[in-house]
Amino acid sequence: MNKYEKSADAIAALTEEEYRVTQQSGTERAGTGALLNNNEPGIYVDIVSGEPLFASSDKFESGCGWPSFTKPIVQTNVNEIKDSTHGMIRTEVRSNHGDSHLGHVFTDGPSEAGGLRYCINSASLKFVHREQMQRLGYGDFIDQVEDVT
Repeated sequence: MNKYEKSADAIAALTEEEYRVTQQSGTERAGTGALLNNNEPGIYVDIVSGEPLFASSDKFESGCGWPSFTKPIVQTNVNEIKDSTHGMIRTEVRSNHGDSHLGHVFTDGPSEAGGLRYCINSASLKFVHREQMQRLGYGDFIDQVEDVT
């Protein structure tokens, strides 16, 4: 059994907006996400499964209105799928274990960090502060989180 699982209890605990985004591939309104301006050290995990997705050290301000990251903390926890909805061709990003819709990835990110911009809905994420990571079972990822003074 994988420790990161999608469960009926986790789905039932979602708010209406979290459910719409993660389970129905919705998008929160630009500029409204609770984690957009979060600059604390830690990691961002799937709100449904708890699987680690992104590190605060890879978060950057892109000006797009959603939290943006240069890369996943664990590449295998993020699936990229061709998305041709809304008259566009994009790459959707979904969590591997939770199968939650996270957002999309674009090729207009910082070139010095690989050129990718993972544009992610706050409603699909739970933030785990660096101070809580060890206690909550994310200690293996502390070295990927910067010290903020």
